[in-house]
Amino acid sequence: MQRFDAIVLGAGIVGVSAAWHLLRRGKTVALVDRRAPGEETSHGNAGVVERDGFLPMSFPQKLGDLFRYGLNREPQLHYHRSFLPAVAPFLLAMRRGSHPSRREAYAAAMVPLLKRTVEEHRALAAAAGAEALFRETGGLRLYRSEAGFLAGKASRDFADRYGVAYRELAPGEVTELEPNLAPRFFRAVLWNDVISTSSPGGVTKAYADQFARDGGTIATGEARTLRRGDKDWSVETNAGEVAAPTAVVALGPWSPDVLKPLGYRFLFAVLRGYHRHYRPVGNAMLSRPVLDLENGFVITPMERGIRLTSGFEIAERDASATPVQLNRVLPLARELFPLAEPVDFEPWLGRRPCLPDSLPAIGPAPRHAGLFLDFGHSHLGFTLGPVTGRLVAEMIVGERTVADPRPFLPARFVNA
Repeated sequence: MQRFDAIVLGAGIVGVSAAWHLLRRGKTVALVDRRAPGEETSHGNAGVVERDGFLPMSFPQKLGDLFRYGLNREPQLHYHRSFLPAVAPFLLAMRRGSHPSRREAYAAAMVPLLKRTVEEHRALAAAAGAEALFRETGGLRLYRSEAGFLAGKASRDFADRYGVAYRELAPGEVTELEPNLAPRFFRAVLWNDVISTSSPGGVTKAYADQFARDGGTIATGEARTLRRGDKDWSVETNAGEVAAPTAVVALGPWSPDVLKPLGYRFLFAVLRGYHRHYRPVGNAMLSRPVLDLENGFVITPMERGIRLTSGFEIAERDASATPVQLNRVLPLARELFPLAEPVDFEPWLGRRPCLPDSLPAIGPAPRHAGLFLDFGHSHLGFTLGPVTGRLVAEMIVGERTVADPRPFLPARFVNA
């Protein structure tokens, strides 16, 4: 048996970041996952590091919107009808958590983290020699209609309050930035502080490689073998059992697989999403991620081509892929940018771990000494991974924390 100061379960951006920060604070750390770093959810996101995630996940509040989404034809959302009874309690709680009256509290909790997202990624990228994987070109958000642009004012108001820079642009001004982007929209917003990457999975692997070079241990193992002994937590790996007094569950959508046997029943859901890469037509180029707010998709330049991402899919975590949203948004994306044939043989399916109040669970488990949680980052996992990794490491070693941890404590869920 190998003994460490801490075991981190999950080698996505969240777990890798937590492991890196613990190692940096003098702890011996084993990072355990059944796959190599960056090969699950961290592989398939839009690769954007934001500073303006001031609003919780959006859920329809008006009956008209509920009816429209209920038809299951919208590009932003697709659901498996057979799964709705199982996920209904989460959706009802999510609807309450996304009510406009919750925005102030959500933003206040998130601001201390959001103001450091870019800085923390830059620190890890510099340590890992991964700076070349990032762009400093900002991010564009397009609004197809005046109504959509006005609906986005809530986010811009918070940005004004908290000092996050942006510029409102007319279509002609966008053309100066992105000549190959067709002006098929009402207005756009350029978020200046956004950085993005050409390979989110590559970034995660680079951070993990540096963790290993600095003395961390990366092991292949099954997180569901986590057990509590007299003094330590232990996990089985291909190299044998590893043990430590502290364990961190950072398994994203697979976190409940480990936590349920320990008696934790979080109100939790996995919102699935897809991506596929396309070749640009001719010499067409794109310099930054472009989010079509009203249709729920992103086009962004990646190593494999232009990545097209989908909106949310409500389905059982391990159900077969049904990438109908990509088919719906592909014509809309081609209205904006000349996409040619796909590069990938089939779409990629990812899973976003979500809690109903849109805040991640970070901190000690309520009923088990030495067990810490760092999961539930929703669509902000790549953005928040490094800063929440720092936060949980600071909590474990007893340092002053980078943000007030109280809004994120797992104990806020009464059924945990």
